[in-house]
Parts: sequence; structure tokens; C-alpha cells
Amino acid sequence: MRIAIRHRLSVTPPAGTANAVLQLLLTPQGGPTQNVESWSVEMAGIGNAGRFIDAYGNVAHLVNQSRPEGELVVTVKGVIETTDRHGVLGRVGGEPVPALYRRVTPLTKAPVTLYGKFRNAKESRLDVLHALMARVGETLGTSETPAQMQADGGQSQSQGEAGKALPPASDYAHSFVGAARALDIPARYVTGYLMGAEDGVSAFHTWAEAFDEGLGWIGFDARLQMCPTDRHVRLAAGLDGLSTQPLRVVPAGDGARDIEVSVAAA
Repeated sequence: MRIAIRHRLSVTPPAGTANAVLQLLLTPQGGPTQNVESWSVEMAGIGNAGRFIDAYGNVAHLVNQSRPEGELVVTVKGVIETTDRHGVLGRVGGEPVPALYRRVTPLTKAPVTLYGKFRNAKESRLDVLHALMARVGETLGTSETPAQMQADGGQSQSQGEAGKALPPASDYAHSFVGAARALDIPARYVTGYLMGAEDGVSAFHTWAEAFDEGLGWIGFDARLQMCPTDRHVRLAAGLDGLSTQPLRVVPAGDGARDIEVSVAAA
């Protein structure tokens, strides 16, 4: 599937800032599930930006802004050709060792009620991971079932049965990642885009990937209760939502905000 993406974000450094540094994780890479036909990043100073591969294998840009005044706008756009591999990314060369993703972070501390029943499971790892995805859905709620809990500070994006508010996709990804790590399974947080997002789910989307010795990395979208398909465009991966922020600035202001996210068939 060919998917056209346009994403505009903005961030406002604190007033009186002498020099600001922006880090962008807004450049997708090709791989088993996608081919980047075209992609551009536009903002003031991008021509002199430093480009590098970060510790998690993501393409990152560092952009300096001298005496920035007001809102800084970043626009990314391009066309990605995707392939449905039923969520299987496999083993990608040049990536960090999977063991890195056993590390628990403050955002990925999962309650034992999510993973306790799987501690002594006799099933295969793949079966356990699918059951874990279902368990996260049962706990946080899906579009068909009411939410049973809200993550701290989570802003609801959609409504479940009987008008119950559901947490954002990031809460599902963090819960799945944390529960998998509690079972000693390497798991990572993934950002990207979702074509045809429904039920209030943002087109800028998040999900998780877990490692299986036989199949390699496999994606699990607990918010949608499915493995990623050719509707998903993978952008960046890391330990959690903090390490995969698409746009951050130092010194920090009020945080980045989306102006426009358009994801459609090309």
C-alpha cells in the first residue's frame, strides 16, 4: 500500500531563550514492512542540522536556533510503501541487542495484574504475547468494552461502551511493554502513523514490539487489538514514549503540539 503523510508540529521555547536545540525523531527508515519512496523535513535551520543514528537505531536530527522568537514549526511529508507481514518485523541489521529492551523505565512499570497469570505459562512465547495483548485490552478497555482503568494523566481519545473514556494509545503501548519486560521478554515502544484511524485514535499512533527468538521483532497494537498491518507506518522505537518523542526542545517550553496530521492512500 502507498501511503502519503503530512505532519506539522510546533514547539515554543521559553521567552528570552538565547539558544535552543531541537531534536527531531521524524524520519522513517526502510525495512521489511516499508519502503520510503520520498520524505522531507522542513523547518528553519534544517539545512545545517546534524543528522545521526541514535542509540536505538532511529534517524535523528539536531537543529540549533539562535534567539528563537515565538513558535517554531516543523513540517514532514512523504510517501511510504507498506507491506503487511502480520506484524513480523524480524531481525533488522544494525539495531541494538534485544537485551537492551528488558530495562524497566518509570513509564513502563506494569502492575502484576497484567502479567502475573503468564509467569508460568506453558504456551509458546508468541501465544503468550498475543494473550498479553488481549489482557491489556481487557484491563484498559477497547472500543467494544468499557475502560476499567485510566493511566495517570492520560487524556482520553475515544469512548468505550456506555460512554466510558478510553486512555490514549500510548498507555496501551506502555502497559504492553512493561508487562512483557516483567516476563523477561524484550519489548520496545514504537511511534508511527496509522492510516484510516477510527474511534478517536490519532493518525500519529503508538504501539509496541516484542522479541521472539524464532521470528525476531513482532509488533502488537494493543489499542486496536491487532498486530500492525500495512496501515501502519513505523517511525521510531525506544524504551518508552520519552525516548521516542518526535520533537523536543532544550530548554523545554510547553512541549510540542500537533498542528496537522494527514495520513491517506497515495
